[in-house]
This record gives sequence, structure tokens and C-alpha cells, in this order.
Amino acid sequence: MLKNFWYACEFSAAVTKKPKQVRIFNQKFVFYRNAQGQLIALEDRCPHRGAALSLGWVKDDCIHCPYHAWKFQADGKCIEIPANQPGVPIPKNARVDSYPIQEKYGFIWLFYGDLPEKERPPIPPLPEFSDQRLQRIFFEYELNAHYTRTLENDMDMSHVSIIHSKSFGNGFALEQKMEDYELNIGEWEAHLKVNVRDYTKAKDIFAFVFRPLQANVKVTLGFYMPNITRLVVDFGRGKLINFTVHVPVDDRTTITKRIQFRSFLTFPWANGIFQRAAYKVVMEDKAVVESEYPMAVPDKLSDEVHIPCDNLSIAYRKLRQKCLAMGWGMKPDGNQLNHSNGNLIQPSVRREEDLTVLLNNG
Repeated sequence: MLKNFWYACEFSAAVTKKPKQVRIFNQKFVFYRNAQGQLIALEDRCPHRGAALSLGWVKDDCIHCPYHAWKFQADGKCIEIPANQPGVPIPKNARVDSYPIQEKYGFIWLFYGDLPEKERPPIPPLPEFSDQRLQRIFFEYELNAHYTRTLENDMDMSHVSIIHSKSFGNGFALEQKMEDYELNIGEWEAHLKVNVRDYTKAKDIFAFVFRPLQANVKVTLGFYMPNITRLVVDFGRGKLINFTVHVPVDDRTTITKRIQFRSFLTFPWANGIFQRAAYKVVMEDKAVVESEYPMAVPDKLSDEVHIPCDNLSIAYRKLRQKCLAMGWGMKPDGNQLNHSNGNLIQPSVRREEDLTVLLNNG
């Protein structure tokens, strides 16, 4: 796992004024909104007896522990202990960690690391989110796999005709070669463009999407560090775009959250069809992805065998190696997250403006 990035970890609509526990990096956080709709992210553990604050309630923009009703404000400081007599000072260590958080593109983004605000890698772009002509669906699924494996699976084209032969991969030429492509690598991202010969044997909704065309299907696959994939499929008559975040719950669990956009069949009644089709594809991948060993992609490229069609995943692994070399690696250790050099990661350098960020619709 990597620190010093913004992690999309929940859909915006899932967080209200009621506290919600969010698990990521083998840690537990509590998210909630104040009266103005601003987001707050705190450590989900009361320093008194370790109860989950997410089981408590929000009043006066403060979260109250469900056990003894200790009251914590947005910066994590405890400002009231009901059991204390008047005038008894509140211990200085009666506080919880708070974290930078913001809302964008229908996701809630948490920053975990120690970089100053101006040095943090930016949240990736998602221009389709503001295009009201596109129909969109939101969905998620959970896999018993490391997020690096689910991410690489999401941008792997050479398995399509094999694993997905009963859905959209049926009829995809086994002899299709990944030789004529364009790979562009940026500071924190990489994207591959390739033309794929059209095919006609797909099933269900895919039979309509992939009905015969004169032109090739244009596919753009890519990733943004550390856990986002992007797919754009241009059929000529329309486009399908997947923006997917692979939430690293722990070393063995990934919750994948996706927004899928489409410029065709934009009737709301078609949303269920596309959602069922997407889940079918996921279930085709599930057993194989969950079987991969070791769970995480190896730190060294030489630990696995690579071929030319793996160039996008190779680019991902090289950028991941770059982050590890910068000391941005971390690993679960009980309830703690450690630097690769063994030093405890402290909460991010936080400023007042980091604590709550106004609703941003994109």
C-alpha cells in the first residue's frame, strides 16, 4: 500500500450527518457531515476505551462517543466529558486524529500521508462527470484480493477472449495481438490506446453494443496512481467509460467502486441492464483474481514473467517502484500503518482548511 495520495474510498451519497465507518489500509475511519454539509474524517476510535465513534451520534457539528458520550470537534479534540465534575480539565491527549478530506466526481477522497498540501499529487480528472448528456450508473463489489491485482485485472486486455468468452469476450479473436498500440506514461499515470477488430458473437446486451461496424473499436485503457483505472471504449456509434477505484480495505480485501458512463441507450430503464452485465463480467474474473499468488503484485519486476501485452501493467509496477523508493510504502501491522523503514506514519500535516472541504460537484 502507498501513502501520500488522495484515495477515493466512498460514494458521496453514502455519507450523511449520520456517522459512517469506512475501512481502508486496515484502518477504521469515521466520516460524517456537519450542518453545512461539509465533510469530516476522524480516526474511528475513542481514546478513552477504544469504542467506535461511528456508533455514536452527531450534535452541534461534533461527534459523540456511544460509550460515555465524550464530545469531539472536527479537529479531533475532545471538548466535553459528561462524567467529569465542573472545572475538571480535559486531558490533553483526549483527542483523535483528523484527516484531509474532500468531495469530487461523486466520490469522497481521503488523503493519507505526510506531504504538505501543495506537494500532494492531484486528484485525477474525470471530465465526463460534468457532461449531463451521459447516462451513468454507480455500483460496487468486493473481492478477496489485493487491490494491485484487481487493478491490473481491470486493465488487462489479453484475458478477454478467455475468461469473458460467455459475455463480451465471445468472438474476440484469440489471435488478436497487442502489437499496434500507443502507450503514454506521465508522472502518476499511464494510458494505452489500441484499435480492436470488431466482432459479432457477444451475448446479451453486449450483442447490441458490439453489432457489426465498419470501423474498428477504439479502446483506451489507463491508470492513475495508486488505485484508479479508466477505460474508454469508442464503438463509433457511442462511448462507454468506466472510472474505477480499487479501495484497499486490507491486504486481502478490495472494494471496487465504479462510475460507468455511456453515450448510447441513455434511457434510465437501461441502467439495470448495464449494471447486471457489469456484475456478470466481475463474477467471471472473481475466481481467477482471488487465486493469484502472492496476493500483492511483487515489488520486483523480475519476480513474474512479462510479455509485450503487459506493458501497461509494467508501467504501473514501475511507478509503484518509484513510490516505494521515495519511502511512500506502508504495510498493515495490527491497527497501525508503518513506513517501509519501520517508522509509524503520523496523520497528515493538517491545516484548518484541510479539516472540512465544501461540497464540490466536480
